[in-house]
Amino acid sequence: MRKYLHINLGDRSVRTEELHGEAIIRSGRHYIAKTLLESGVATVDPLSPDNPLIFSAGPFAGTNFSNANRLSVGCKSPLTGGIKEANTGGTFGFALGQLETAGLTLYGAASDWVVIRITKDGAITWDSAEPYLGKGNNEVAALLFEKYGKKISFALCGPVGEYLGLVAGISFTDTDGRPSRLAARGGVGAVMGSKKVKAIVADVHKMPTFHDRKKVMSAVREYGARLGKEPAIEVFKKTGTAMMGDITNRLGALPVRNFSAGRMTEASEGPLKLGGDFIRELNLSRGGETSHACMPGCLIECSNVYVDEHGKELVSPLEYETLGLMGSNCGLDHPDKVAMVNAQANDLGVDTIEVGAMLGVLMDAGQGEFGDVGFMLAAMNDMRCGSERGRLLAQGAARVGAHYKVARVPVIKQQSISAYDPRVIEVTGISMMITAQGADHTAGNLPVFDCKGKTTEELVEASLGIQTAVAAADSLGLCIFGRAVTNVSAELIVNALNDAHGTNLDTSFMKTLGLETLRNEWAFNKAAGFTEKDDELPDFFYAEALAPSNKTARHHSAEVNQRMRELLG
Repeated sequence: MRKYLHINLGDRSVRTEELHGEAIIRSGRHYIAKTLLESGVATVDPLSPDNPLIFSAGPFAGTNFSNANRLSVGCKSPLTGGIKEANTGGTFGFALGQLETAGLTLYGAASDWVVIRITKDGAITWDSAEPYLGKGNNEVAALLFEKYGKKISFALCGPVGEYLGLVAGISFTDTDGRPSRLAARGGVGAVMGSKKVKAIVADVHKMPTFHDRKKVMSAVREYGARLGKEPAIEVFKKTGTAMMGDITNRLGALPVRNFSAGRMTEASEGPLKLGGDFIRELNLSRGGETSHACMPGCLIECSNVYVDEHGKELVSPLEYETLGLMGSNCGLDHPDKVAMVNAQANDLGVDTIEVGAMLGVLMDAGQGEFGDVGFMLAAMNDMRCGSERGRLLAQGAARVGAHYKVARVPVIKQQSISAYDPRVIEVTGISMMITAQGADHTAGNLPVFDCKGKTTEELVEASLGIQTAVAAADSLGLCIFGRAVTNVSAELIVNALNDAHGTNLDTSFMKTLGLETLRNEWAFNKAAGFTEKDDELPDFFYAEALAPSNKTARHHSAEVNQRMRELLG
């Protein structure tokens, strides 16, 4: 059995629901999509009290199952106007699992800013958030640990979320207590801010009970053993997500100066300074940590702790999406510079993808020079202060682009695209077009898929395949970086689910779970008023050839959607 907490912020009442068997398993992204669709909130104002905010942990949360302590945060997105599931690592999903709690939903809005505490004894308490308002996340984290002790985890609304900035995510503690793991995308932090919830603090307690604990622990060991045999996992552990910079730069699909070019350096010039190989060697030479687990139990350890030339921590983590969007996209050419702006973003609790894209658009508008890290820090300081300009910038790339009348604005459904140019990395581009989540690579990323000579129909099929697998992983609290094992080990995963929660699912469950999630998300967006026109790439991707490949986008929303409908029947 697991508890699910329904928290009414208006009168501070809490209804505890008991979940059993399959109801525990159908969690995360699946639970969010099904719940939001059935609750009829597709047409509500996303920053009104009528928009629920959902936190859902996976069925293995609270254990040392590698990759299985991810957390899903969901609501109607104030950035896109559609459905949103923002996925995060950190320790909060783990803490919920250790409290035998599957998740919680916040309804309504508090009259005054609050901190909600969930204790190991099952009590829920309410404290004033007044001491924390307006402060950066690092300072607030220190104050929360001082007040509630070290054996806690928390979800935190940063200063930009307090004034409903749409670039705001929700920050969670990593394994060392940093508030640096974000459910970043879609403006979920603004929704938390609209509810006047500054933080949710959960005790870390003990491993939860299972139907057959011995068999579950055996599956944990087997999954870890399979991870250990995968070459791709070893690469992740060695160079982290920054390795994607080397790959996309070589492919000519790296975002450079607001997506106006696809390569930053040529092979003859040595390794890309924003890539995994260069960053690993530099960080090692300075005494940094090149592998680091973002959540308890993870064996991949693709995170890092990046330090300066004196060995002092600059930021953790420094990862590819930030290196791409806040780095090369803004004309920065060294990881130290990216680490500086990344650290500010973490302290503000904002999405580095959205902020990086917004700053690139701002530079394209002539408001600053590409490569000017001082301009970037000043812009983020405006967001921290909540000045008139700062509040405009905090609305994200689409709205800033419209304000300054910029032609090249890299967004789909008003959310900035990730660091994979769709003119070259086509399957990921199709995934970003058609996902209900907005332009989100994690919805279905195949960055090295060979697209040469393949039709739109063939690439849509590949996109649907990876979207289905990812949706299933997101619905089970599994990190998608373990897909080399997860995607080919349905029997292992499903048997572990049955042993954990006394169910009798068969191996087809994973695919069914993924497809149900996707269908519910698309149905939600349709109810919210989206049409296939909203899936189209911005015009400049079709009109501007990308150097050095000279490719333009060749897939349009009408044909992409037609093939998707054929595949889904």
